[in-house]
Amino acid sequence: MVKAYDKALRLSLRVSEPDPQGCHLQTGTTPAPATRPKSCSYHIVMACFLGGQVLMRVLRGKVNHQRTVEQMVAAGPFTLTPVLLTNVFAGMIFTIQTARELDRFGAMHALGGAFAMAFCRELAPILTAAIMAGQVGTAYAAEIGCMKVTDQIDALKVLRTDPIDYLVVPRVVACCIMLPVLTVMGLVVGLLGGAGVAFFLYQMPMGQFLDSVRSLMVLNDLMAVLLKSLLFGAIVALAGCTWGLTTTCSRSVGRAATSAVVTTWVGLFAVDFFLSLVLFGSSGLAPH
Repeated sequence: MVKAYDKALRLSLRVSEPDPQGCHLQTGTTPAPATRPKSCSYHIVMACFLGGQVLMRVLRGKVNHQRTVEQMVAAGPFTLTPVLLTNVFAGMIFTIQTARELDRFGAMHALGGAFAMAFCRELAPILTAAIMAGQVGTAYAAEIGCMKVTDQIDALKVLRTDPIDYLVVPRVVACCIMLPVLTVMGLVVGLLGGAGVAFFLYQMPMGQFLDSVRSLMVLNDLMAVLLKSLLFGAIVALAGCTWGLTTTCSRSVGRAATSAVVTTWVGLFAVDFFLSLVLFGSSGLAPH
């Protein structure tokens, strides 16, 4: 773990440094030597360092607004359709499964409240982030990985352009902005899908369903959802950029894209657990 920490620190700092050799760049005609794949701990440490560099640049206002808007378009509208479809079907499925169990105990009036506690707090943010990881995170890893193996990142250094400023920061900021927006939209269509199933299959008026949702879902829950989405967006972008920047040869570009998704999903569930423990678990630990 210590060796991974040292390697990640050196690589994280070297990415943004100009090439001391100037124009003596590789042409890409000679195949890169075979290297051993980096460990998972290496990429985790690298992502942490990369996230720290991005945070410092954002706090200093070093954000390329034009590049950020371009990445927002790629991360938002192009992901909207799968996000809406996934959330609406997830909302309908969850309503069916929950109504079946509540009906056994004669508690159908609490269907909307159960929907709010599970779908709105957990399912909508995690599903939306998973869709973005599969579509946007893999694109980041593949795109930056191709730039790495074809020496385009070295060319940016020759042009005195910081690769982190030009490539990483706009992607992280775009995902942090667009994922909360997509989550709210997915939450709305999921609620409509759940209310529609409750009305057509169980003859529950939509007003009753939505009143039950409002009885248990408060403004703090929505703020928690937005906070989760913000962190999830950072995880998606950082994982994709980290795997792209650590790509060593053309054969590993596809592996990097696949590994970025797996790493992102593991990170999403790990962060979601700790956030749920902090935001919602304290009430259950309070003494009676």
